[in-house]
Amino acid sequence: MNDFFKGKTILITGGTGFLGRALVKELLEYDVQSIRVFSRDEVKHHLIQEEFKNNPKIRNFVGDVRDSERLNRAMEGADIVIHAAAMKRIDLIEYNVMEAVKTNVMGTMNVVNACLKNNVEKAVFVSTDKACNPINSYGATKMLGERIFIESNYSKGDNRILFLSVRYGNVLESTGSVIPFFAEKIKKNETIPLTDKRMTRFIITPKQAVGLIFFALKNGVGGELFVPKLRSLKITDLIDVLQSYYKGQSRVEEVGLRPGEKIHEILLNADECNRAYEFKNHYIVLSQIEKYRGKKVIYPYLSKSEKLESFEYGSNNFLIGKEEIRKILIENGILK
Repeated sequence: MNDFFKGKTILITGGTGFLGRALVKELLEYDVQSIRVFSRDEVKHHLIQEEFKNNPKIRNFVGDVRDSERLNRAMEGADIVIHAAAMKRIDLIEYNVMEAVKTNVMGTMNVVNACLKNNVEKAVFVSTDKACNPINSYGATKMLGERIFIESNYSKGDNRILFLSVRYGNVLESTGSVIPFFAEKIKKNETIPLTDKRMTRFIITPKQAVGLIFFALKNGVGGELFVPKLRSLKITDLIDVLQSYYKGQSRVEEVGLRPGEKIHEILLNADECNRAYEFKNHYIVLSQIEKYRGKKVIYPYLSKSEKLESFEYGSNNFLIGKEEIRKILIENGILK
């Protein structure tokens, strides 16, 4: 991996967010030329500068993915693009659908066009489990984002770029995570609002998320979707673990599903499994466009995989218990 990033210029859209900061921290361990942090929030840019002590390899670009001209300027000379910028609040998006389309769909098209214009080497789209069989506007926009990246890989002409996607679940302690929200309620002995006691969610650590993105960039040949093998948890079990740790006795009140919210999430559906391959720690879904193309793409990594049997990879089927939840939270410094 050291050789892959050596001397490269990497641009991260949404780079001031939780994932963006984790990517910056990890990339600074490699001999990169520079890391361009692209985000519309100038306050968070300032915090990035403070956090990384004005590291000269970090370049701060204030801008919005809706602004194609600014994206083109920021992407000049970039080798790799990680597209993580998105509107993500499910309930708010249900009341602001067109705004989400402007950022998550039109913004993704702008990223693709800027990549093509600037002859970028590789670009990866950061997706979500909510893009699989979407029932909410957020999931639908992220599904379209996946499709835009995959389609662009086959309509790029002679351009060298490879477009890839990764899809995973909730990143532990990321912006909007329920863990700090629940913990604060428990510390204050306040009622914990829970939308549905049956709810389950996939979880992924920041290190796993960054590792998957890096793996896709290093190994992808274009058009693939990389999906990690993740475990999931019951939200009620998570609350019990936090209650036990903080010695809390907060009451849990079931308040009903918010607009667009699922009880269980899905990482892979049965149709995707028909073109997916299984590896030790992840799955790779090949593009359905591929079989209609005359030119055969070579996937060197498939010799180390097995064709995946058809199944639905749902968060209600791969649950871990309370002890393992506690262990994961301690190992990742969330419970200290």
